[in-house]
Amino acid sequence: MYRRLRELREDHDLTQAQISKYLNMSQTGYSKYETGENDVPTKILIELAKYYKTSIDYLLELTDNPKPYERNK
Repeated sequence: MYRRLRELREDHDLTQAQISKYLNMSQTGYSKYETGENDVPTKILIELAKYYKTSIDYLLELTDNPKPYERNK
């Protein structure tokens, strides 16, 4: 379900341990997000989208466009 999380992590040459440290969580907990065993909380999706400079829609495979949306000012 969350294959893009793994793809983005690997494309950035990062380990699950590095991302889980960034998110202040265990590597096992993060691993369960990548496998779809656990749903990713909204707060974590937001942090990952910011980290990878993409949109949550891209992370959830609702779009194939990795560019983030422009923020309204």
